[in-house]
Amino acid sequence: MEDGKAIPLMIQGTSSDAGKSLLVTAFCRIFAEEGYKTAPFKSQNMSLNSYITPDGKEIGRAQGVQAEAAGIAAVADMNPILIKPSGDAQAQIVELGKPIGNLAAAAYREEYFQRGFAVIQTAYARLSQQYERIVLEGAGSPAEINLSDRELVNMRVARMADAPVILVADIDRGGVFASIVGTLQLLEPADRERVIGVIINKFRGDRSLLQPGLDWLEFYTGKPVLGVMPYLDNLWLDSEDSLSIAKYQNRSPLAKNINKGIEIAVIQYPRISNFTDIDPFMTEPDCHVRFVTEPAEFGHPDLLILPGSKNTIEDLLFVRENGLEQQIVEWRNENPNLRIIGICGGYQMMGRLIRDPLGIESTRPEINGLDLIPLATTLHPDKTTLLSEGIAVCAGHRLQVKGYEIHMGQSEPLADTEPFIRLQNREDGFTDPERKLIGTYFHGIFHNDEFRHMLLNDIRKRKNLPPLADRVSFESLREESYRRLAEQVRQHVDVARIHRQMIDFFNRRQERRGNNNGTVGTDKSGHR
Repeated sequence: MEDGKAIPLMIQGTSSDAGKSLLVTAFCRIFAEEGYKTAPFKSQNMSLNSYITPDGKEIGRAQGVQAEAAGIAAVADMNPILIKPSGDAQAQIVELGKPIGNLAAAAYREEYFQRGFAVIQTAYARLSQQYERIVLEGAGSPAEINLSDRELVNMRVARMADAPVILVADIDRGGVFASIVGTLQLLEPADRERVIGVIINKFRGDRSLLQPGLDWLEFYTGKPVLGVMPYLDNLWLDSEDSLSIAKYQNRSPLAKNINKGIEIAVIQYPRISNFTDIDPFMTEPDCHVRFVTEPAEFGHPDLLILPGSKNTIEDLLFVRENGLEQQIVEWRNENPNLRIIGICGGYQMMGRLIRDPLGIESTRPEINGLDLIPLATTLHPDKTTLLSEGIAVCAGHRLQVKGYEIHMGQSEPLADTEPFIRLQNREDGFTDPERKLIGTYFHGIFHNDEFRHMLLNDIRKRKNLPPLADRVSFESLREESYRRLAEQVRQHVDVARIHRQMIDFFNRRQERRGNNNGTVGTDKSGHR
């Protein structure tokens, strides 16, 4: 692979949800603030939360967030392979931003490996020619012995990029020292040598009580502890891992014991996707948000949200067979002011019929929907992925809204209906005259502050509650989260030492390849 100018750093973890994505985001912001043109890179990502680039490509949501932190536009090369699980041991493979088909887990491992690695090499080489720093992210653990011979996301990628590796471990789970030592011992000697140190994440408590363990860890492993990151609350950065749904959960007590003004219920189906659509409601002072999976958790919502789904038909069956469909019907009859909003797959479920003649998502050629709106959807193999904007009406006001679309179906009205959003050359979605039923393909609709504020205050009005004037700007909260995250990493992690190690790795690589003129002495921040 042709040498590039980028100096890499890779963040790997002892487990999933250890904090890899967050630290990559932090280093993207830190390096960018130090004046480097910086890009994130995750060779292979498995996620149902995706992000649409300005040119209409689909990548993992975390890489889009990391690009935002670096102050650049995301491109497909930052996540060349995205795996979107669609069923048991089945997944859609998105290559360089476009789907290429579905593969079973065994077929992916055996048949796609060579092609996948070539795609990863090419994508990284392009980024390396354009950027000065690349922050790479691993997945799961690099010590998965059963997968190491054909993995495409951890040490094989570190070797490809010749990147130093930081190992991050989650102390909040318990067993942090065992997880670090075990991971290091299971690595091949050359890969273990590539690890320049450890960051312990999600620490709560007195650092001095942890210090004896840190001293022992450094002595036993020979690897420095580069930092101990505190547990950080209220960072409003999009999640990609389904494990992070736990941060939303507040299933007990139910609404009768909650007095926040507006209760929002979100149906959590097995293949829920892009659930980050709900994030802005979590910041509103009068909203109590619950993800529900069964009737006993349904409560008495003022707003019911049917979110996106990677498998609309199977998730609709879950809603039906689990008793949630009947619960929706009963609560609509009891509460005439109930708002129901369906997004993407949730919008398709709200219709009268879903057809899948080609078996794209299911073995069922068609299924009846919830019949909340006169709509029929037919699933097609061609996938729509684009950024969109248009005009929506909320509480009598015409509002400019932006969002993104990711769907494989086309929906057609079965009667004269009013669209929810009018775009420049087409219409999107459905709404009834009172805006109690809304369906849309627009992900990110609630991230539009003005729309969200008017929606919530209209709900308050129908409940005879006064409007709230002092609501939050979610965009401002996100920017503040980037700033605070970078500040916390600077405070608790030895960034200068990491920078020196990155430069040393790069210089040694240049020397090995006989390119002594390409060595780097001092970086822009003055680190040597």
